[in-house]
Amino acid sequence: MGEIMLLIFVFVIAGFLGVELISKVPSQLHTPLMSGTNAISGITIVGAMSATAVAVLAPSSTVGMVFGIIAIVLAAINVVGGYLVTDRMLGMFRKKEDRKK
Repeated sequence: MGEIMLLIFVFVIAGFLGVELISKVPSQLHTPLMSGTNAISGITIVGAMSATAVAVLAPSSTVGMVFGIIAIVLAAINVVGGYLVTDRMLGMFRKKEDRKK
């Protein structure tokens, strides 16, 4: 029970910290920062996969498996979305002839 409370506490603190950090970034920097953080999101996927693997090996790990799978899916969406936004951002800097192709 104590471990669950600690994990929930870390999750809530991380959420508040993320909101606080993002709210301080000017809107012009969001897209370049997103393209730079794709590597960090990739590391998040590796961490989620590791945590899910540990949960699979535990005897009664249904909740851990579910949360691990959710973490993997959300991190993957974050990585794919980041690359799509970066591609769109870079497309804005192409010449008009290149955009039509």
